[in-house]
Amino acid sequence: MTKRREQVAVHGLACADILVPKAGIDMEKWAIVACDQYTSEPEYWTRVAQTVGSAPSTLHMIYPEVYLEEENPGKRIEAINRTMAQYLDDGLFDCYPNAFFLIERKTAADKEGRWGLLACLDLDEYDYSVDSTSLIRATEGTILDRIPPRKAIRKHATLEVPHILVLINDAARSVIEPLAAKRETLRHIYDTPLMEGGGSVSAWLVDSEADRGEVFGAIETLHSALDPANPLLFAMGDGNHSLATAKSCWEDIKATLPEGERAAHPARFALVEIENIHDPALEFEPIHRTLFGLSQESFERSLAGVCTSFRKEAVRSLEEINDLIDCGDGEQRFGYSDAHGYWVYTLIGADHSIAAGSLQSVIDALLKAKTCTVDYIHGKEVTIKLGQKSGNIALILPEVSKATFFDTIVHDRALPRKTFSMGEAQEKRFYIEARKIRI
Repeated sequence: MTKRREQVAVHGLACADILVPKAGIDMEKWAIVACDQYTSEPEYWTRVAQTVGSAPSTLHMIYPEVYLEEENPGKRIEAINRTMAQYLDDGLFDCYPNAFFLIERKTAADKEGRWGLLACLDLDEYDYSVDSTSLIRATEGTILDRIPPRKAIRKHATLEVPHILVLINDAARSVIEPLAAKRETLRHIYDTPLMEGGGSVSAWLVDSEADRGEVFGAIETLHSALDPANPLLFAMGDGNHSLATAKSCWEDIKATLPEGERAAHPARFALVEIENIHDPALEFEPIHRTLFGLSQESFERSLAGVCTSFRKEAVRSLEEINDLIDCGDGEQRFGYSDAHGYWVYTLIGADHSIAAGSLQSVIDALLKAKTCTVDYIHGKEVTIKLGQKSGNIALILPEVSKATFFDTIVHDRALPRKTFSMGEAQEKRFYIEARKIRI
């Protein structure tokens, strides 16, 4: 990306030189779901590997987190870097310079498509600290020890392939929706089904001066309405740790560059998909927890430490859990299941304002004491299935409100980590587009 192109950034937003596989590449094998999904289901990734085989695929350019604990991660990272270099040397990509992509994602659950804008964000405008008031910021607590393993992957990578989803609070639907309304006038780049029940995704090129100008103008309008002392314009939806990794890598590179070379360096920006929180097809899902190697008695002892008292009610099914924890009566509740049944807990005098915060305090204390291990799961059914195995516990969290989301972040800062997700695992962003991040 040239210096001139970086200078057209408006409030952290910029166009990108977007790489997409050339015609003839099997896009269904190329597109792979975000690496931080299905971390307790290695069989998913085994099926994906069998489907892809040796075909060109983003599978060969990512590190599925289900494998992060393998003995020799360096071997996989070296293979990733070799693959990226090989794909570039082989001329596998078409490049669309100084552009946005309009993205439409359809899943089995969608009554209509979910719209997004593929663009670059300026990492100098991003701060993932809990008390951040930056234009681009995390919406949940960032787990700092999750950055180093991701940094090892990105440090020498020639390309980035994004699964990051970023939210804007555009009630007037002025940024993305006008492009969607005139998509028939835009150049159609791809349309592909996605494997493993992922639905389908399409993209259109947005590269005319007029269309880019309208996007930047709408962003300028959104920015002008923000509190100058706390101007939240871009809120992280999915992939915050990937963006935090990009930020950390950029800070390392920036420290080695003369001032005059920083604006033009490709590592200063990260490729993301931006979505409007007001898109009716965008679903917010709470992220649930499965605890491994813990009894209900031990869990309750720890739970007592984050509230004055609690009640528990035995129920018969996940459906009854849903009805009680999402009834909207102001009580702080969560669902519980293990091999012996289902319960709903109600906290009285909780230390935190939402159930996710209370439960995270419990989990952090248990992990610190090495009493159990935890996994964060996007689907209720999968969480229940894992939790009902002997010695495990499933914790079901209540729904997250889209209507108050931005106001909550502005006033209360970041939510407890792993509070929400934009859809379930199969609805996450798939890796498709790429961008060079090294000179």
